[in-house]
Amino acid sequence: MRPTYPGRSEPFIRRDFIAILAGLLLLVAISDARAETCPTSADELATDRPDVTNSSLVVPTGSFQSENGVNLTSQNGGRTLDGSNTRWRLGVAPCLEVFVDLPNYVGSIRGSAASGFTDIAPAVKWQVSPLPGKVDLSFVVGAALPTGAAEVAGRGTQPYLQMPWSVELHDGWGISGMFTEFFRPAETDTKHVTEATFVLEKKLNEKLSLFTEYVGDYPEHAGPVQLINSGGLYHLSPKEQIDFHVAFGLNHNSPTYIVGVGYSFRIDGLFDGARDLRRASR
Repeated sequence: MRPTYPGRSEPFIRRDFIAILAGLLLLVAISDARAETCPTSADELATDRPDVTNSSLVVPTGSFQSENGVNLTSQNGGRTLDGSNTRWRLGVAPCLEVFVDLPNYVGSIRGSAASGFTDIAPAVKWQVSPLPGKVDLSFVVGAALPTGAAEVAGRGTQPYLQMPWSVELHDGWGISGMFTEFFRPAETDTKHVTEATFVLEKKLNEKLSLFTEYVGDYPEHAGPVQLINSGGLYHLSPKEQIDFHVAFGLNHNSPTYIVGVGYSFRIDGLFDGARDLRRASR
């Protein structure tokens, strides 16, 4: 069931979206992100899961990354299962990737919650780093397209703007977070939602990391949805990862709990053949 959040008028939301987008494009234009600071195929897999906060790093150029998972959610006495939560990511240039969230099926296994597919959601991600203070930062522009069930995904095209960031501290500790603005102009109730996250992470060894995360969704003129989300990830290899997470709601608007597991992998060198062909033709 969709929450009933009162929102602003559609023209105001459009002005907001255009202003924020223009600001992001300006920041990208004036940044001096260099190709040598961007991830390469020699770097370890960095995913946008299992926490809500996405990675501040893009996929290396010529690499394809598949991130997948399943969640069990309990809310208002009902339970739903959703999967496969698949995100496909492709590095298309240094510090630049395109990705798409594939339709995800949400099924009610207890209670009367709506069932159906979510929308397909393409996006572009630009990494601008490192910034002063060794901060990694990315800008994301995307939109959920109206391909799923309205009862599950909402109505109309739903654009969003996102800024994930991260800072590595000492002894394997790190902090990260994300700021997201969601716009839903076709909805009659939920027009605009701001999401903020904050993560404290500890790398225990070369393969295992644990995290604790705060997630807050703040719709205008309505109560927030707040979660504490904790879990971990384990690298089977530098390019394979399994993960888990458990989240608990902090107020009556939130799910009682969410439990999830996932598997991700990366394939490198997809553009090597084309590069070799260009060299041979010279």
